[in-house]
Parts: sequence; structure tokens; C-alpha cells
Amino acid sequence: MKLWDKGFSTDKKIDLFTVGNDRELDLILAKYDVIGNLAHAKMLHKIGLLTAEEISNLEVALKAILKTIEAGEFTIEDSFEDVHSKVEFLLTEKLGDTGKKIHTARSRNDQVLVDVHLYLKDALTEINGEVDELFDLLISLAEQYKDVLLPGYTHLQVAMPSSFGMWFSAYAETLIDDIYFLKAAYKVADQNPLGSAAGYGSSFPIDRDETTKLLNFETLKYNSVAAQMGRGKLEKSVSFAISSVASTLSKMSMDICLYMSQNFNFISFPDELTTGSSIMPHKKNPDVFELIRGKCNKLQALPYEFTLITNNLPSGYHRDLQLLKEGLIPSFSTLKACLEMLTYSLKNIRVRTNIVEEEKYLYLFSVEEVNKLVQSGMPFRDAYKIVGKNIEEGTFNPDKKVVHTHKGSVGNLCLDEIVNKKNKSL
Repeated sequence: MKLWDKGFSTDKKIDLFTVGNDRELDLILAKYDVIGNLAHAKMLHKIGLLTAEEISNLEVALKAILKTIEAGEFTIEDSFEDVHSKVEFLLTEKLGDTGKKIHTARSRNDQVLVDVHLYLKDALTEINGEVDELFDLLISLAEQYKDVLLPGYTHLQVAMPSSFGMWFSAYAETLIDDIYFLKAAYKVADQNPLGSAAGYGSSFPIDRDETTKLLNFETLKYNSVAAQMGRGKLEKSVSFAISSVASTLSKMSMDICLYMSQNFNFISFPDELTTGSSIMPHKKNPDVFELIRGKCNKLQALPYEFTLITNNLPSGYHRDLQLLKEGLIPSFSTLKACLEMLTYSLKNIRVRTNIVEEEKYLYLFSVEEVNKLVQSGMPFRDAYKIVGKNIEEGTFNPDKKVVHTHKGSVGNLCLDEIVNKKNKSL
């Protein structure tokens, strides 16, 4: 069944090509399609296009379909083009002509749009919750290990003293930037496109404020053409948010892979969270973090993928836009899995103490020694040369104490301030 059926059949090859994997992806959108149908039907009743009996019957039927979706019993057979045609078929099968009225004053274009908008609002909220959980864990770990020094590196060369508290809280604060992107994407999604029809509105006196209220959107996408042009732009906005979170997870996973290696040996995890080698019995591989890194690097390609799909399209609907679902919907399950796995693993992290006592980290404290001389009245450049000479001559013997007081330093992590900043973003 096709919503645009005019009594003739299209070539089967054309059907296969144009439908693609919409049926599979639409199963995820099915819940939102029914919710959108319910709101649309109520609005049609309000403006007098559905009788009291018709809206009552439609509500019962739609809620019954929703129950099958929630129970995992809803299917979209090959005879249907998409979720919209399947739902309308079920309504027509049960209610006859009443079911045929559900599409009044609507196009599949705005139907898809409202489904995607509703789905993205829920999906972004879920990801935000996962990010919140990871943030809280990182802050907790930062507090727990704030006094455990960690060698800091630049150019992968030993640089200056850091701490595990600084490392954990650095990623916590970076997640706040990601939350900003998530909130921005949510705001873009929180606009009701229903009623724009095929992009040019309807001659029916529909009440778009009513569906906006019923569907709990913050506002309308007022201009019908603008609503349709939002397809692609919305997905791209969301892709930047996904990419931002993925970037943070990927970088932290790379750190973990390095820190787990024998050459660093800063951290470890229980055996059950690592994998082994089929040939080398000593190996404890960071497969989990390598996969998080790889999956998140892949997610960072989404904005470019969506840009290429939507680039140079004129206003109005184009079938190219169908392809956006193929990248968008699976990306949420991928990101959610990565967030869950990183959070789960970090709850079991083992941090090694006294790392900086090793001889190879002696020069971590060179800047501290320079600064001590400066504080005694010596010009910085002279102090720099003296410490450099001591290092060159092998006489460098620093006091391995770190006394930093400024905001954001090893000795003043400002964890409460970071938490407050995050709370203000909500």
C-alpha cells in the first residue's frame, strides 16, 4: 500500500530502490507517527472535519496500535511503503471511511517531519541523561584522585605535573561544551512542523497551535516552506551535537589506551573488562576503548555526510532527504552504547599512585624549580637558563612538591564551580 496510490503499480525494482530500508527505520519512528496521528485527528475534530464519533473511534484504534508498538508486535510488511501507509491501512481496515480521513490536511512530508522532530526530542533527552551520568562519575573520580599526581605530556613528551583529578575533571568540563550542542539541537527540534503539508500549507482551516500544544512543542515552525527546509538542517544540527559528544569520548578513550600500555602503566582495569591475545598470554587489550574510539570517530563523520546529502538542494521536498534517516537513527544507539560502556568501565578503573617518583619523570618538575627562582627575585629568563644548565649537567635535583593555587590548577580544581556551570546549562 502506498499513500499516493492512484490505481497503478510501479516497477518492483523501482519500489525496492525508492523504499530502501525505510521499513526497518520506521519501526523506530512508529510510536511517534501514532502520537502525531492522534494530535492531528484531535485537531481535525476541533475544526469540524471529524465528528465526535469519528474522533472517538480513531482515538481507540490509534491507542490500540500504540500498544502493539510498545509491546514490540508492530510490523511493516513488504506490501507497505512505510509506517505511515501501514498505520493508515490498519485504521481503514478497522474503521472504514473514518480511517481514510486521517490524512486530511496533511502530506507525508509533514508527517515524516513531525515523527522525526518528536523522535529527536526523546533521543536527545536520553543522550543528555547518559552524558549527565558520565559527568557525575568523572567529577566523583576527580574528587577521589585529586591528590594523585599524573605526568602531563605535550607532543607526547614529558611536560609538567598533572593529576588524575585534573584529568578526570578536564573531561567532565569538556562534556559541558557537548551539552551546549545537545541543548541547541533540542531547541531546533522543539518546533512543530505539522500542518505545513507538502511545504505550502493547506486550504483547510487547520489549527496549528492546537497540534503544537497537543504534541508539547515549544513553538511552531510557522512558515510552511521553512518547515520543509528544516528537513536536513535539523538532522545536521543534531549531527553536530552527536559529533561533539563523540569527539570527547574518542579522545578520552585514546588517553585510556595509552595509559593502559606498559610504557605508561598509569591505569588498569579488572581482567573481566579487558581481552586477551590468542598467542601472547600476557596481553590485556583495551578492546572496549579502541571500539569506543573507532565508533566515535565514525560518528564524527555524520555532519559531513549530511552536508553532502543536502548540499545545493533547492527549497521544497526532495527524496534525497530520505537518506538522512539511515545515518541519523542508528547514530543514537551507537553513541548511547559508547556512553554506557565508558561509564561502566570507568566505575572500575584502577589508578596507580607514586608514578612521578620514577626516574624518567624527574624533569616534570623543571618548571616548578624555575618558578621558585623567579619567586626569590630572579628574572625568569635567567632562572630558565640556570635550571636548563642543571639538567644538562645532570645536577638537577628538584623538590617533587607541586604547589598550585590558581583556579583550574592541580591544587585548585574548582570542582564545585564546574558542577555549577553544568547545572546552569540545564
